[in-house]
Amino acid sequence: MDLVNQIRQATQELIYSKFQLRVDARDILVNETKPEFEGDYTVVLFSFVKILKKNPETLGNELGQLLTERYSHLFSGFNVIKGFLNLGIADKVLVDFLYEESGNKDFGRKNKTGKKVMVEYSSPNTNKPLHLGHLRNNFLGWSVASIYQANGYEIVKTCIANDRGIHICKSMIAWQMFANGATPESTGIKGDHFVGDYYVMFSNEYKKQMKDLVAEGMTEEEAEKEAPIMKAAQKMLVDWEAGDPTVIELWKKMNGWVYQGFDITYKRIGSDFDKIYYESQTYLLGKDLVEDGLRKNVFFKKEDGSVWIDLTSDGLDQKIVQRKDGTAVYITQDIGLIVNKYDEFHCDQSIYVVGDEQNYHFKVLKLIAQKLALPSSDGIYHLSYGMVELPSGRMKAREGTVVDADDLIDEMVRIAQTHTEELGKVQDFTASELTELYDTIGLGALKFYLLRVDPKKKMLFNPEESIDFHGFTGPFVQYTYARIKSILRKEELDANIQLSGKGLLPLEKGVIKLLARYPAMIEQACLEMNPSVIANYAFSLAKSFNSFYTEHSVSRAESEEKKLLRLHLCTLTARVLHSAMGILGIKVPDRM
Repeated sequence: MDLVNQIRQATQELIYSKFQLRVDARDILVNETKPEFEGDYTVVLFSFVKILKKNPETLGNELGQLLTERYSHLFSGFNVIKGFLNLGIADKVLVDFLYEESGNKDFGRKNKTGKKVMVEYSSPNTNKPLHLGHLRNNFLGWSVASIYQANGYEIVKTCIANDRGIHICKSMIAWQMFANGATPESTGIKGDHFVGDYYVMFSNEYKKQMKDLVAEGMTEEEAEKEAPIMKAAQKMLVDWEAGDPTVIELWKKMNGWVYQGFDITYKRIGSDFDKIYYESQTYLLGKDLVEDGLRKNVFFKKEDGSVWIDLTSDGLDQKIVQRKDGTAVYITQDIGLIVNKYDEFHCDQSIYVVGDEQNYHFKVLKLIAQKLALPSSDGIYHLSYGMVELPSGRMKAREGTVVDADDLIDEMVRIAQTHTEELGKVQDFTASELTELYDTIGLGALKFYLLRVDPKKKMLFNPEESIDFHGFTGPFVQYTYARIKSILRKEELDANIQLSGKGLLPLEKGVIKLLARYPAMIEQACLEMNPSVIANYAFSLAKSFNSFYTEHSVSRAESEEKKLLRLHLCTLTARVLHSAMGILGIKVPDRM
């Protein structure tokens, strides 16, 4: 039941039948009534006042009278205050909704649309472990896919591993120089961390060599090019592209170590993919499309033989798509991959979850795809998100100052343990149950904190704040769910007793109205590709339930009917919190 849409449609019908004015229901602004006024929902009238040549008070009274007469089953009364029509919703409407939906396991989820959406996220480099920025990316991508699924779409989750290039060769060269044959197994270091350490070693050695060359009389620019370790990495890249067996063998071995490490982290954070693409297998894609684009005059060739596209008429500039030596650039691969993905999955829409530093790249990619008339090019969407920063500032991988994902998760679990033990309510838990609980709370706090902010915004991450059991946090919602489950374990719900639908108290009504909004929230989150809509909603629902439960007992309700009503309220609230947090990839424990 979507009350807002019902009010919009009823208002739309009456405006037409009374005034012969056609309006789009979506243009009718309906808000929840402010607490200081009487009513449940408010229709804003100002957009119609000028067209209908009526003052707001008169128009509001006419519409209110008609709405309460014609839709008496829906509305219990109205009042008009300065151009705002405040409508009361009949108790029976809300009680009937609660009774009908409390047993619906799929409440809020839409029917199948028959459409397919691909969400690409994570996209790590195979020369270092996942870090805090990757966590925001993974949580966003996974939850957006989950939101689309809840809206009836078939989902394909993909990742592209950036497993080739000079950055990969840097780790390989450093390993050859400094490892003395060491492996993750021999050192006891997780594979992605192990390889990442050599990437940092490369950077340190490169700086040292440049400093030495400058001391010998070179300019800084000359030293950057002439440093032996950089020359060795560049030669290794050439050898890799030429298929040198020794280089390929080392590349496979070191990438294998990294993938083993990634798999452990992905499993821990709940990230999964239907298909992983590898740059080493896709970097040559798109070269045929460049030739096709030249034939169609989408691209043009410069005198030096390089191939470009002119996007100045689209408000951008010229962009290279093939070097003068015939080698592909990064966007060439992306163009080819669009076709490759479509041929394999035939998706209607393709969402790329990539940081906002790549905004320009994706504008260019979509324009090129459209000009080449590639399949589903109009469905390309860049879900751009802001960087995660720490109180100390931005992170830098090559300097080893990145906040490592695994270390951060361990820290979150430790903080969860400390906070939970301070509350002192887990004495009857076994050791294994406590381990699972701390992990659930710690990871839930991390995910919720990173997802509660609109993706487009940059954010500052504060681990301690994210795990406050009384704040705008995941643990607050988890604790509310566990509290409800505790109530329901003690009381049995008799679904056969019918509720009369009379005498709702304000706090009961507030929770039920919020529950009724859940399907609209799932829809809004999908339209905006914004998991923070769900996170904010889950928090609001948990807060509203706690306000209700502080004032009104369930087990000692004023009557058996009140007790039954509140048990239905508890049941649906728990179901919706479980569903909403599940869409965010967050577990909710039955006990805390």
